[in-house]
Amino acid sequence: MGAPLTIRTDLEAAALRRLARRERDGRVAGRLMALANVLDGMSREAAARAAGMDRQTLRDWVIRFNAEGVEGLRDQPRSGRRPWMSEGQQAALKAIVLRGPDPERDGVSAWRIVDLCRIAEERFGITYREGGMQRLVKALDLSWQKIRPRHPRADKAAQERFKSGASPPR
Repeated sequence: MGAPLTIRTDLEAAALRRLARRERDGRVAGRLMALANVLDGMSREAAARAAGMDRQTLRDWVIRFNAEGVEGLRDQPRSGRRPWMSEGQQAALKAIVLRGPDPERDGVSAWRIVDLCRIAEERFGITYREGGMQRLVKALDLSWQKIRPRHPRADKAAQERFKSGASPPR
C-alpha cells in the first residue's frame, strides 16, 4: 500500500467550512466538508462516509482539489443528448420566431409552442413534443413574451385621434 495522498494546506479546515456554508451547490459543500474533516484529523474512511461517498471517491476529489482548488470540486458540464435539430436548423427556427408570424400566411397572431412544433415538423421534418420544444426555445435564449393584443384591421388614425383627445370627424 502506497503513502497516503496529502491535501494542500493553503486553506485551513475552518476556511473550507466557511466556504462550504456559503456554497450554493450542495454537492460542492459536501466535498468541502469532507476535506475539512480530513484536515481536522478524521480518518479518510470516516470523512468519506460522513459526506456520503466512498473513500476512493474522496481520494479523487482530493486530487482535483490539489490541482485546481475549490473550483476543481465542481461537477464538469455534461454533454447530454445531441439535439434533434442541427445548429443551422436551430438558427432558422430562431429567426422564424424573432420575425414573428404573419396572420394571413401562418393563421396565428402570436407564436405558441404548438405552432413551433408544427413548423419544426413541416419545415425540418422533426417531430417535437411541447416540453421538448419549450426546452429548445429556452436553449435558444428566447423567452415567452405576451404582447398587447392588436386587431389586424385596427384603424391607427382613429387610435391616434383618441389618444390626442381630439373630437372625431363629422
